[in-house]
Amino acid sequence: SMTKRDFLKKNITNNIYIKYNMKATLVLDNGMRFEGTAFGCEKPAVGEVVFCTAMTGYPESLTDAAYAGQLLVLTYPLVGNYGVPSHEVKELGLEKFFESNKIQVRGLIVTDYSEEYSHWNAAETLDAWMKREGVPGITGIDTRALTKALRNEGVMGGQIVIGDAQPSTVNAQPYDTVNYVAEVSCEAPVTYNEGAAKKVVLIDCGVKHSLIRSLVAHDLEVVRVPYDYDFTALNYDAVVVSAGPGNPNLYAATVGHIAKAMETAKPILGIGLGCQLMGLAAGAKVEKLKFGHHGANQPSRLTGSNSCYITNQNAGYAVVADSLPAGWKVLFTNMNDGAVDGIRHEEKPWIGTQFAPEACSRGYQKDNLMDDFVKLI
Repeated sequence: SMTKRDFLKKNITNNIYIKYNMKATLVLDNGMRFEGTAFGCEKPAVGEVVFCTAMTGYPESLTDAAYAGQLLVLTYPLVGNYGVPSHEVKELGLEKFFESNKIQVRGLIVTDYSEEYSHWNAAETLDAWMKREGVPGITGIDTRALTKALRNEGVMGGQIVIGDAQPSTVNAQPYDTVNYVAEVSCEAPVTYNEGAAKKVVLIDCGVKHSLIRSLVAHDLEVVRVPYDYDFTALNYDAVVVSAGPGNPNLYAATVGHIAKAMETAKPILGIGLGCQLMGLAAGAKVEKLKFGHHGANQPSRLTGSNSCYITNQNAGYAVVADSLPAGWKVLFTNMNDGAVDGIRHEEKPWIGTQFAPEACSRGYQKDNLMDDFVKLI
């Protein structure tokens, strides 16, 4: 086996040596410090610190717009060992192997960054990608201790400090007060699969590319609109409200448009943030979760059954169960913390889930929830 010294000599010779000995420190708002070494872009970063429990999928997680404004902790220790796919492969004009067109997280925190990678689909290292996009990373952090701290105290602000620099004494704007959706939503309407028999309006609050691909795969015309766009005058058959970042209480315009769409009784599907916005439009309240639901292994139990499904989620807020008005019910409950994982109207074709239905293979009512929704259109 090659020692690290031999590996560095080899890569210096090949002119691809990457420097990993720069000190980096994660400083939480409660004063806790975690020291490691830098990779990616060696620059400071500030954001809300959250942890994700997925074992794989770091290219997808890093490009998920729902992580905008956040420093992401990956609980699985080894990261980077299968590299990063090519950005050149397109489908529907979208990058096929990523959930958006750039890295959305403010910074990445891992235990063990792999300096080498091996995968048939890889085109470059995670380090090179993060350097090019200006995103810092820390390796060598005890992510178990960090995750325990976030579970016990809840998500909190933090900053990545490079070298011997001191943490900034200027507090960043609190995460809950920033309109991150405005930063990640499309700027103008975009249509995919034009001419299909059924048309869906997709409210882009930070939509993942996989959702667009899933809707098109169901032979739907998808009209992707900005989060605050008044789509209610359009001719459409259903509405999908995407997942996204930030505090749902800040997006009053979107809530108002959803409430107006509910007057038509056309099918509506809300995902993640979209589920929370549906709840607000119905008259319910939302609350911030202590440490959120981030990962591909979140257990969601279907109400009235013993069926529990393993789901893919990225949400920091949830609808408050006892605030749901008459006619609405809790559809799924998260078995980790008891939070609402889904809502449904008892008569109208309106469904909201905290999880990404296009990422769940066999689940709700023995079929994919996305298939069930399409049947309602």
